[in-house]
Amino acid sequence: MTRETRIETPSSSGSSPVTVRFDEGRHARARLGFILLATEQTIEDDMFRLAPPGVGVHFTRVWIPNKITVETLSAVKGELEAAAALLLPDGGLNVVCYACTSGSLVIGEKRVIEELSRGAPKARATTLITGVVRALRTLQARRIVVATPYLEEINALERRYLQGQGFEILDIRGMNIIKDTDMVRVAPEFIMEYARSLDRPDADAIFVSCGALRTLDIIDDLEREVGKPVVASNQAMFWDSLRLAGIEDAIEGYGVLLRMY
Repeated sequence: MTRETRIETPSSSGSSPVTVRFDEGRHARARLGFILLATEQTIEDDMFRLAPPGVGVHFTRVWIPNKITVETLSAVKGELEAAAALLLPDGGLNVVCYACTSGSLVIGEKRVIEELSRGAPKARATTLITGVVRALRTLQARRIVVATPYLEEINALERRYLQGQGFEILDIRGMNIIKDTDMVRVAPEFIMEYARSLDRPDADAIFVSCGALRTLDIIDDLEREVGKPVVASNQAMFWDSLRLAGIEDAIEGYGVLLRMY
């Protein structure tokens, strides 16, 4: 579809009207905004990879040192409102999401969503951990195992948080990595081996936590091998954001969540 309007352009003989034709742009179906950590290197690639035609993905960042701890993640909360305000401030944003699993639960969903809503009041606000919870509930997964790259202090918070959401955590283990720049370098083959080693017959699903991990590369293979759903941070975040924007496209190649729900 196109629409027409007139704009005045200066010329040597004065202003002359020019009819300019506009279409709906590249992102007519939805515009999704993601707030990343300053050190993040995986999420942008994953979001562009998953985005269907007509859906735009837009990014801004908040400062954090190259050190993922409860202290550094908590300090980000004061930057979220300003960061959200940088994403399509004309009001065209449909969804705004804080794209950090551990940061979302350290600060708390409620506080994060309040900050995002102040910065982007016309967008629907969500967080990465919100998307994970919605994904697990949609898959009817109650008993789960969780693989992470985190320190134990973050794993302990994640366990309590997920238990508070009604999940039974059969096991949660971390790789004890502190630097974000190391998390992005964990080989996908190792992620698969690590997640598979946590699986148990009584687990309804495997959750691989952290947007820095390249879990998107191995979700389908891991699901085929273990015979159950695999939820990964970036997969769940994009699914949640897409559905909040009213986009129901099925996306192949990245697990049952995006393919079936």
